[in-house]
Amino acid sequence: MKILLIGASGTIGSAIEKELAPRHEIVRIGRTGADEHVDISDSDSIRKLFERTGPFDALICAAGNVTFAPLGEMTADSFALGLRDKLMGQVNLLLIGREFANDGASFTFTTGITSVDPIRTGASASLVNGAIDAFVRAAAIEMPRGMRVNSVSPNVLVEAMGSYAPYFRGFKPVPAADVALAYAKSVEGLQTGQTYRVG
Repeated sequence: MKILLIGASGTIGSAIEKELAPRHEIVRIGRTGADEHVDISDSDSIRKLFERTGPFDALICAAGNVTFAPLGEMTADSFALGLRDKLMGQVNLLLIGREFANDGASFTFTTGITSVDPIRTGASASLVNGAIDAFVRAAAIEMPRGMRVNSVSPNVLVEAMGSYAPYFRGFKPVPAADVALAYAKSVEGLQTGQTYRVG
């Protein structure tokens, strides 16, 4: 398969590439330092990406920004980042990408544990992750031409605990390699409308 991997240079993206590259053609995509570049918060940037890459069999997005801050300090503008970038960025990857996707292609998006198990300073992440998981369930029943859509919702990563441990006390972190298996299941399996929770 030809797989477009957005966020390829990140911790999860690197683990996904390591898992899938032996079996598939991976097009590494990111804001910088990749085969192709995209800003998922910009619909024009997304469309230009697909025009350059052409038809594909699977798209994985392991990218997206949200604001982490105490709710008391959050404003509408604070939430706008996550809504514009991680939420609508991934939604627009599907809305625009379906025009370029091959029959039977899959889309796999990234959410996170905060959709069901919130943390301090994580209101925006909880909002966005929950919305993406709900979108996946709804979009799956209307996908054209046999296309599929799923999300992967990992717990905090072992590799990220150096930075995020104070926010995830009591959580059992998961290795990025284990998370990558959920993306392989989404891409290489047949299920649709699923949220694969890891950890």
